[in-house]
Amino acid sequence: MPNFDSRNAFLAAAIWSGLSLMAAGAIHAGEPGGSMPDFSSNDAAWVLANLDYIAVPGGPSPTRNDPAHPYVTNNVFRATGAQPSFRVADLANPNIKPWAKEIMKRENDKVLAGGIPYGARQSCMPAGVPAFMAFAVVEPIHFMQTPKQVTMIFSGDAQVRRVYLDVPHSANPRPSWYGESVGHYEGDTLVVDTIGMNDKTYLDNFRTPHTEKLHVVERYRLVDEGKTLQVTFRVEDPDTFYEPWSAINNFKRVQMPMHEEACAENNQHLFDYHMPVASKADF
Repeated sequence: MPNFDSRNAFLAAAIWSGLSLMAAGAIHAGEPGGSMPDFSSNDAAWVLANLDYIAVPGGPSPTRNDPAHPYVTNNVFRATGAQPSFRVADLANPNIKPWAKEIMKRENDKVLAGGIPYGARQSCMPAGVPAFMAFAVVEPIHFMQTPKQVTMIFSGDAQVRRVYLDVPHSANPRPSWYGESVGHYEGDTLVVDTIGMNDKTYLDNFRTPHTEKLHVVERYRLVDEGKTLQVTFRVEDPDTFYEPWSAINNFKRVQMPMHEEACAENNQHLFDYHMPVASKADF
């Protein structure tokens, strides 16, 4: 299990600072006439603009909130005074297989009984794919692009995804938290293909589970004159879903350098989700 302590976060930030100079000279997408997208120039970072996945018309829907139990955000509470609530998954989705719905019902029951639902961010655990991109609600995601690799760093606790460019998948990748991601550019779009993920993560904020057969293809593209990063992704897991489904995440551009945040410090006083703790001191 990875140990995302403050030292690792500091090292990731230091590596980011040094390699960003290399990346700036390695990709020319932001220059006139360039075609490849540049997600990182001028201290660009990306914050999620939508609360939950946006369904792609014409196909199966991602998990949605149960209409019988409306989700009330803190912002809605501040504006209206309505009692904030947690997400409750709509189990009527016909695309989800029964074993997965049983797990989701268990998680729903915890919330409806007054409990706090599990979230990878609260417990400082890896989110997996595609949920990694859902981390960026407050703290942004940064990109570093070189000819052989695209690195995505979530600044909340410096969790990292690595996308290896223009190479095939391994024959039998060992399951891991973020799996094996390979990618390539198709004009103005970065295409990322991920397999080899373990089954310890959820796909979304509704605690939709998956198996190790999960296969995710993401397409990253700048729209709105570079102010928005649009990520369209396709999820395939024949043991969890009857059909593959697709969705969209939109991210707004913010200008800020990456900074360090130690996720695990003091969080156990609010909700203890068994955050990873080192068995001995680093120094």
